[in-house]
Amino acid sequence: MSADRTVDVNQPAADASPAAAGGTARHGSVGVPAPSRPRRFHPAWIVAAVAFLALVGAAGFRAAPGVLMVPLQQEFGWSTTVLSAAVSINLVLFGLTAPFAAALMERFGIRAVTATALVLIGAGSALTVLVNQAWQILLTWGLLIGLGTGSMALVFAATIANTWFVKSRGLVIGILTAGSAAGQLVFLPFIAMLAQDPGWRQASLLIAAGALAVVPLVLKFLKNSPADVGVLPYGETAPAGETAILTPPAEAGPRANAAVRALQVLKRASRIRTFWALVAGFAICGATTNGLIGTHFIPSAHDHGMPETTAAGLLAVVGIFDIVGTIASGWLTDRFNPRILLAVYYQFRGIGLLVLPLLLSAEVQPSMIVFVVIYGLDWVATVPPTAAICRETFGADGSVVFGWVFAAHQFGAAAAALGAGAIRDATGQYTYAWFGAAAMCTIAAVISATIRKHGSSKEPAPAGAAA
Repeated sequence: MSADRTVDVNQPAADASPAAAGGTARHGSVGVPAPSRPRRFHPAWIVAAVAFLALVGAAGFRAAPGVLMVPLQQEFGWSTTVLSAAVSINLVLFGLTAPFAAALMERFGIRAVTATALVLIGAGSALTVLVNQAWQILLTWGLLIGLGTGSMALVFAATIANTWFVKSRGLVIGILTAGSAAGQLVFLPFIAMLAQDPGWRQASLLIAAGALAVVPLVLKFLKNSPADVGVLPYGETAPAGETAILTPPAEAGPRANAAVRALQVLKRASRIRTFWALVAGFAICGATTNGLIGTHFIPSAHDHGMPETTAAGLLAVVGIFDIVGTIASGWLTDRFNPRILLAVYYQFRGIGLLVLPLLLSAEVQPSMIVFVVIYGLDWVATVPPTAAICRETFGADGSVVFGWVFAAHQFGAAAAALGAGAIRDATGQYTYAWFGAAAMCTIAAVISATIRKHGSSKEPAPAGAAA
């Protein structure tokens, strides 16, 4: 009788056979019979559900700056540029932390990094109620919340999908990305109401409570890998007659330094043209979402006489359609060329920004509702195809590469947030900012459409291998 072969389930999914599972599964040194039929409910979906809630809890601050900017200006007399600088610091750290957070999740586990990030967001939001000088808002909004949200960036969604799923990765990334939109939807109306009465401090405490409330769920249910619960990733099966070694990544070999790992991946990725195309496109994506609309839509609407609560309600509608658009984008990414999807998304966004100055007024017109729906569907629909291209091109390094691409997203957002604030202070309006962003979207569409397709043979070696 032939000896069983051994399969390490922590190898990239491309190495796995689609045959039915069989043989013996081992966790550590203990062998247990592999199930003769798959579980009716795979634990990957529990992990995905908790990850979704964690993203919802972390998203509270994403809704806050646009709502709290005017009350802070009224109380302390700070300029739009000062508050935009605080948001910009937040966005830069949000981006810079992302690739290192991906490596830290590989080093220390998804659960520990996620719980720590939520605590940082909660602490930064709670401490905001004590500020009375400009440098303090830079510390809370900028440093603490920036580090926390950076560790809970969209790279978290890519890490969960790549670790726990072989099948339906695009759909899962879309659902998890929609968690940020859901957080905006949940928090934004309440933040707007609290900011008016009783005040912005209570709104900050609400954000802190939302982040901290998810921590117990993360600690109990967010497992680091399928091996922790003795299963294969969803959609992967070990070939019949083989042995699946369910060894957690931490036990598979020596742990690499997270910073070194992230920088090594950056060095490898920077040699490939696709990386720079994704960086350019995602920088424009960040500039036209978090940087402009997320930070300055409410102040701009306020300039035109629209009440802040009304403008906040419009952004909440953006959040509703963002959920629909991102999940749909994940479904489409599993079926169509992600490069073409990116080009279409960016071009539609540019058209919306081009007409936005004509739509802003004291009252909500039907044309503004159309803009909100279209922009919502497009808001972060770019994430699933971008993550898919990272995985396709960079293989096992895909999650960390996506972290670096996301860093560019936040650099673009930071530049746009600061630049639009300066334009508002210099000209008294945001019109030039909207037009400039529309032109950048056209550039992003062209860049995305011309990204070359890479086969699996062109994937670089995993971390630790020679470049």
